[in-house]
Amino acid sequence: MICSLAQFATNDGRGVAALDGTGAARVVQGATTTLQLAYEAIAAGLGLAELATARLGDPVALDAVRLLVPIDHPDPAHCIVSGTGLTHLGSAEGRDKMHKTQGSGQATDSMRMFLMGLEGGKPAAGAVGAQPEWFYKGDGSILVETDAPLVSPSFAGDGGEEPEIAGIYLIDAGGQPVRLGFALGNEFSDHVTERGNYLWLAHSKLRQAALAPELRLGDLPADVRGTSRITRDGATVWEAPFLTGEANMSHSLANLESHHFKYPLFRRPGDVHVHFFGTATVSFADAVATRPGDVFEISADAFALPLRNRLVTDSDAPGPIEARAL
Repeated sequence: MICSLAQFATNDGRGVAALDGTGAARVVQGATTTLQLAYEAIAAGLGLAELATARLGDPVALDAVRLLVPIDHPDPAHCIVSGTGLTHLGSAEGRDKMHKTQGSGQATDSMRMFLMGLEGGKPAAGAVGAQPEWFYKGDGSILVETDAPLVSPSFAGDGGEEPEIAGIYLIDAGGQPVRLGFALGNEFSDHVTERGNYLWLAHSKLRQAALAPELRLGDLPADVRGTSRITRDGATVWEAPFLTGEANMSHSLANLESHHFKYPLFRRPGDVHVHFFGTATVSFADAVATRPGDVFEISADAFALPLRNRLVTDSDAPGPIEARAL
């Protein structure tokens, strides 16, 4: 049974592999990209797993090829990367500490938004639920594959991991969002900048993001359990379990999707969307200060392949950017 897809590259070009429940992979014949396969599945009225199963070819050793991000677009501007926060049970605690005014005794905006989700984030079918926090990360050019460096800008306060699952979508010719599957990711944010002022959250999110190779097909399990780890010079300096999936969330996935795609701008035919669903586990909440050279390792039981990236700081410090008058 085909459980997931992975894009890969060799010296001869690109391909798509289909993985079964054991992680064994076979080439999907006639497919060079996941996006191409998705278009063909929509045109044929088939699911991705069904189409991939019909085209299974030779086995492929995934450790002998370069694994790519599970989705990309030939024009990165047509791949929108976004996310939502304060969606997980327990996710408000660290944010609340970050933004609380000493001695105020008042709930922060973060805590109030979390409670809104807790009360109304899982509406009945056909009903509109509480609106979540939302942020824009960038376009497809910010997506980083496993084993590639995660680059933090020279002006950043820090570069911190955020272990999350992202929904992967394609907007069909009629403007309908089509969920292709799910990917394990590191949403990667600047928590020092965010802590400075919660209105800088938008700035703190304009960073790269990493995706593990797999596109998990079908439904996401309600209870997903994973591990997030930071290693430094070969030694583990921080490690923690993380929980995700709807059983561990204050919002349903359907509610998060509805509030994202309610905007016509995000239903433009042909666009790809990578939408992160949030987390409750970050090393920054445990006062861990990351350093260049640290390696982020993220794995989860719903995915056969882990995600691993080394933190790098961009050496380019251009100073003020001036706009040229025309």
